[in-house]
Amino acid sequence: MLAHALWFTDVLPPLDWAFARAPLSLLAIGLAVVGALVWRWVAARLPTPELGFLRPLGRLGPFVPRLLGVHAGVSLLAQASRFEYLVPALELPTTWWGAGLGILEGVVGVWLIAGWRVRPAAWLLVLAGPLGMLGYGIVPILERADLLGIGLFLALLPPDDSRPLGAIRIDLDRIRRAVLGLRVLVGVALIVLAFTEKLARPDLALEFLSSYPAFNILQLVGLPISDLQFVQFAAGVEILFGLLLISGAAPQSVVLVAGVPFNATLFFLGATELIGHLPIYGAMLALLILGSRDDTAPGCSWLPGLGTAGRPRTPDEPPRAVHGVSEAPSASH
Repeated sequence: MLAHALWFTDVLPPLDWAFARAPLSLLAIGLAVVGALVWRWVAARLPTPELGFLRPLGRLGPFVPRLLGVHAGVSLLAQASRFEYLVPALELPTTWWGAGLGILEGVVGVWLIAGWRVRPAAWLLVLAGPLGMLGYGIVPILERADLLGIGLFLALLPPDDSRPLGAIRIDLDRIRRAVLGLRVLVGVALIVLAFTEKLARPDLALEFLSSYPAFNILQLVGLPISDLQFVQFAAGVEILFGLLLISGAAPQSVVLVAGVPFNATLFFLGATELIGHLPIYGAMLALLILGSRDDTAPGCSWLPGLGTAGRPRTPDEPPRAVHGVSEAPSASH
């Protein structure tokens, strides 16, 4: 259940941390943390990229900033047209403040889609977070940290206006820093949502499941799992995915596995789910592409002070660049 319950229910119970402290909830959290640590340990013994058959995707590497800009821009523009701010659950108020936020959201969306000189637009998107906190509070904006992560990525690594389709030159140091910001903020969004929509608001999750009972997939396959127990299970999975994205270890495998539940929800929840999830789809696509290149894959798991996850390649494996800049492949108009 990786859909956003707040987008599809009319209730908003207050935060209640007692459920998060229940033994089964603590077990789910603990298993998620242990799972993420084990995953990084295993990934350190795998080659980078770990799924060599996906290397052809790496050819899109120079175009990752443009792809991210389009994903974020379409989501922003669609939500501005629906009088929503950053996320479907946040309605724009009918005041001068709401009008200003809506105009900012729409302008940034168009700017990112256009893809020209996007660094100022990217910083405006990052600024949209603190501005939204003034009206909606800190937690609702943290739930949308994935979108702010795209803004930070594009501020650090915008498309190259001098090259066809905005193709960038592959600067490994800039890419690993931009990817780090993207990973961390997307992961934070998932972890925050695991608490605010599940572990700290079980009534909200139960209301969602009462409207969409098919999301309790464990019951569908015949397991005697109550809705409340499934909420704890789903929260643990969401925390695990968040931690795995922050870790960045074996990013191809993480994206492919996480992509299954994120895409399956579209069949049930339609356009609202698509518009709201476009930023996280874009972030996962970026990690999949950059994680499929020999030169950028190690940087996808880089953490300050910890280095990267993944073993050096054997002599018979293709070499990869480790310093400096390599040219992006030529692209036609």
